[in-house]
Amino acid sequence: MAGCIFVNRKFTAGVFKNTFKSLSDVNPDVLYPSLNISSFETVVPADIADMIPKKKKFLFLSINRYERKKNLALALEALHELRGRLDSHEWNEVHLVVAGGYDKRVLENVEHYEELRGLAAKLSVNDHVTFLRSFSDEQKISLFNNSVCVLYTPSNEHFGIVPLEAMYMRCPVIAVNSGGPVETILHNVTGFLCDPLPTQFSEAMEKIVRDPLLKDTMGAAGRVRVMEKFSSEAFTEQLYQYICRLTQ
Repeated sequence: MAGCIFVNRKFTAGVFKNTFKSLSDVNPDVLYPSLNISSFETVVPADIADMIPKKKKFLFLSINRYERKKNLALALEALHELRGRLDSHEWNEVHLVVAGGYDKRVLENVEHYEELRGLAAKLSVNDHVTFLRSFSDEQKISLFNNSVCVLYTPSNEHFGIVPLEAMYMRCPVIAVNSGGPVETILHNVTGFLCDPLPTQFSEAMEKIVRDPLLKDTMGAAGRVRVMEKFSSEAFTEQLYQYICRLTQ
């Protein structure tokens, strides 16, 4: 009976049609959610000097919950592959922060955190990784401000707010070439879309290390992308156009 059905991504529209077979003749409209930009403008960044070893020029950041489906191991494996692409001086300037939602009452959070720590040790990259659990908004802003790139590792995410947050904060994003990021990230413009393979992620990370200007150019393009497509103003205008269509 609905005059209009919204989904938050084209990807989700496909899931809708595959799930609700009796509504196969219905074509949902895409209404992209907006980013709460004000939350980034009012937060005072925290001091994170004690989290990151000194003289780290290339700080990579992964943000996601400590859940296995988020494929955080991909970030560690890509870091390991990156090591083989750099000389010792360059490698010593690289660091990865794995920041994620963590609840000690959730068994998977506890187990997966330990699994990732074990993997980092196995790959001999543990000295180049900081694991941060249940970080604050103030810490998140500081991490964005100090990072050269954000790694977004889950596949088939319906939305994925982290890439939008990163782009607004002028951070390029390396993400899996599926789900929501395909519609938010512009490949080779605001970041890189890769298959979920350590080799491809490490190749993109190497580009950031080799050409530090990419941080500025892709970061600036990311901020423009968010303001044009995913701001509250863009959401309002998009919703208004749909309402006008219904009332005609």
